[in-house]
Amino acid sequence: MTDPLTEYEQRALDDLIKWQQKMQSTTTYFGGMPKKLQNRINKIIPEKVHATITAAIKQMTRGVIFGSGFTTARPVLEASLEERETKVVQRIKFYKNTAATEGALTGAGGILLGLADFPIWLTLKMKLLHEVAALYGWDVKDYKERIYILYIFQLTFSSQVQRNKTYTLLENWDTEAQNLPKDINEFDWRTFQLEYRDYIDIAKLLQLVPGIGAVVGAYVNHRLTKKLGNTAMNAYRMRWKAQKLLT
Repeated sequence: MTDPLTEYEQRALDDLIKWQQKMQSTTTYFGGMPKKLQNRINKIIPEKVHATITAAIKQMTRGVIFGSGFTTARPVLEASLEERETKVVQRIKFYKNTAATEGALTGAGGILLGLADFPIWLTLKMKLLHEVAALYGWDVKDYKERIYILYIFQLTFSSQVQRNKTYTLLENWDTEAQNLPKDINEFDWRTFQLEYRDYIDIAKLLQLVPGIGAVVGAYVNHRLTKKLGNTAMNAYRMRWKAQKLLT
């Protein structure tokens, strides 16, 4: 028999249920307009910029999978959900503010500094996810946990169709994790990074446009980092819920 939920746990569970319903929605707002807008912006941005962005995503993905460049504290093993999430919220706030400041500075510098922002922002997002994982008690030294992080990333920044697929994968993670290759070198990281590139944030491309880069950079970095943090919290709440039902 499971222990009764605390007041905080019940609120978190209610929020999780609402989030799960949103992730499983089949509604695609505005039809194909975002893709059309993205195509128009793509034509404005020089090809070398696109090449740099793709390379940054590729390097970030490889870095996460192979565990290079990301240091994380030891997983928190003994703590209540409320204690964990109090710290998680604090870290999300820190990364939101850091990302906003960095985005404003690089966005004001036009395309060259805008290009510098992209890999920096990717790194900030990954560092945030690594810290959140540890605070929820998961050890990212296990490469399967790093794969989970990448799917959280993909769930946050993808079309509704892809979001539905990724959500289903995370919802059934215990089964999916068993099917991952034992050798990390067998993971298809190239397909993963190309898929993210297909759904790259339109707003991040707008940050490269002269004249509006600084404002866009600060706003977008803050908003999308918040979105990532919220997705991560609920993704780990799903695993907390699964564990809770087993105890």
